[in-house]
Amino acid sequence: MRKTIGIGVAGAGAIGIRGALSHLSLQDVKDYGVRLAAICDPVPGRAKAAAEKFGVTAYYESYEELLQDPNVDIVTLCTPIGLHYKQGVQAIEAGKHVHFNKTMTTRVEEADDIIRRAAENNIRVVASPGMMLRPENRKKRKLILEGELGQLGWAIAGTARGTVAFHFEEEFRTGENILTSVNPEWYFKKPGGGPMYDITSYMLHELTGILGPVQRVTALSGQAVPEVFYQGKRIAKEMDDSTILMLDFGSCLYAVVYTTIAGEITGWSPNIYGTHGALIGSKFGDTELKDPALTQPHVKGEHAHMREAHVFADIMQLVDWVRDGTPSIVTAEHARHVVDIIESGYRAAETGQTQQLCTTFEPLPLEQL
Repeated sequence: MRKTIGIGVAGAGAIGIRGALSHLSLQDVKDYGVRLAAICDPVPGRAKAAAEKFGVTAYYESYEELLQDPNVDIVTLCTPIGLHYKQGVQAIEAGKHVHFNKTMTTRVEEADDIIRRAAENNIRVVASPGMMLRPENRKKRKLILEGELGQLGWAIAGTARGTVAFHFEEEFRTGENILTSVNPEWYFKKPGGGPMYDITSYMLHELTGILGPVQRVTALSGQAVPEVFYQGKRIAKEMDDSTILMLDFGSCLYAVVYTTIAGEITGWSPNIYGTHGALIGSKFGDTELKDPALTQPHVKGEHAHMREAHVFADIMQLVDWVRDGTPSIVTAEHARHVVDIIESGYRAAETGQTQQLCTTFEPLPLEQL
């Protein structure tokens, strides 16, 4: 008989509702032997409201109480990024397997500690975003490894989300009840706020997943808009909203990754240029690589039409790993490398000196594509 896996959701904010609760409460997930065992949130009444709405067995106001729940096998951290390291350590020490929403941590030394502790305690860790679970991204890497693009020259990816107006317009920010008026102030504060750790992490995971690890990074970074207002309340920004990274992959292959407050040139998926051809978003020449019939693992039926389906896919990678012992391709080492790029990028911008990265990871080999 399939072992039931109990999931504890830390945080009933936007990502907790969209990425975890909405997906994990569907019947097909229950039929797969996964149940929502617990939810916690420090805002009085929010965890209770979420539990009632999504059929969660238990609710708590403190994270520590959730970790003490014996029915929780896996914790998904849907909390502000700056809390991920501390909460990840707590979960590992409590014997819980951990899914980190992006990014895993904000510093490489924190990621190192998470990986070490997980290994010592026989704990499984999956860290979003699992961009190489997407079939079109595996096709891109396969084309490159087979030489279809010729010698690679450069790439570019980015987004114009520095002011984060889209966060303010989310359905979980604009309502009046406790589940639809979630304050996004953390996003603008140190550590872990800002578009680099949030949105740009998607591009960095995709770009490095396709091209492999980065060797060096240099950057320019600053704050163009010093304050924002949410529901009439002023929020003083601490994190930069405009950053341009230049990445060196070796062999004269370079990439520009940007986040800014204005314009959107290439979209989220990178453009990658070689001497024989180019990948423009999801296209290789006239060939569309994205096939609606091919989805991420577990993203079937209703899930395929819901927001944050990639978060659900990553959580289910951890479920399968815990249950069956099959490691996921969504690795903590890849997530650590992205943290290294971001941390080193900020350091390069501050010092004016190109930074040598101290981490690496193993990208997917041809036989896995």
